[in-house]
Amino acid sequence: MVRKTIIVVWLVALALFPLAYAQQPKKIPRIGYLSSTDDPKTPGPSIEAFQQGLRDLGYIEGKNILVEYRYAEGISNRMPSLVAELVQLKVDVVVAAALPAIRAAKQATKTIPIVMVTTQDPVATGLVDSLARPGGNITGLTRLTRDLNGKRLELLKEVVPEISRVGVLVDANMIDRAPAFKDYETAARVLRIQLQSLEVRGPDPDFGAAFQAAAKGRVSAIITITDALLNRYPKRIADLAIKNQLPSMYERSEYVEVGGLVSYAASDAESFRRAARYVDKILKGAKSADLPVEQPTKFEFVINLKTAKQIGLTIPQSVLYRADKVIR
Repeated sequence: MVRKTIIVVWLVALALFPLAYAQQPKKIPRIGYLSSTDDPKTPGPSIEAFQQGLRDLGYIEGKNILVEYRYAEGISNRMPSLVAELVQLKVDVVVAAALPAIRAAKQATKTIPIVMVTTQDPVATGLVDSLARPGGNITGLTRLTRDLNGKRLELLKEVVPEISRVGVLVDANMIDRAPAFKDYETAARVLRIQLQSLEVRGPDPDFGAAFQAAAKGRVSAIITITDALLNRYPKRIADLAIKNQLPSMYERSEYVEVGGLVSYAASDAESFRRAARYVDKILKGAKSADLPVEQPTKFEFVINLKTAKQIGLTIPQSVLYRADKVIR
């Protein structure tokens, strides 16, 4: 009788085992997203593009993927503590854009894969060993923002041929402020344009004083060097440029969409959608050390004709023909 009981229990256990196994909850991957500029109330276009990239790949937040968002709100020294939170959560991948965020993540973990979307040369800044074989736990995309500084100044000169002095709006505490400004200086010498640095400081930058300095220095146009601080205020900067009747060039199209005059850059939306593809590959087993760092395949020249009209500027037809997008 005992033997029969044991056999029955064994058979029942065998029958129930597949059901019990099937009921084991599948681990949902958890992504840590470090935002330098946005805040929880206004996620911003970069986050929206990343989310769209995930959806395009079949990921639905809260269902088959979890994303832990952390916002520095333009204050770079918050990054280490935000990264520490994500590491403690044991996220599967960290996504970071601004250089302070990428560096903080690199210092905090050698094991969690990091997907970057950087404006810098990732080899020159020591983030990766090479573009083809990054090594370590960092890969992603470079937008080549700094490499385009000279081209932006050339385009600005074509848009406004008579400019002779350009103000460069920059965060005084930006990590790579000096080399970024130097790149513009190199192009300015060739074009015989003088540059004037217009520095602001966070957490509440005094843009009014910067534009007053521009007027006093008789600048005839401005360029904005983007970073975590300035990227929080694209509309304020664009509105002040219009108010002061200054043609303006930007390193992100987002500024032009809210009233800036022109921009020349890799597509922000495309960059962050592509970042989602890196996350997907890593979650499927790819090693970040073996995933090549991608560079942009296309740059966008965007012109806002509404703004040109507001400041009384006629943009040459030859320049309009070359624009990838014209806001009318």
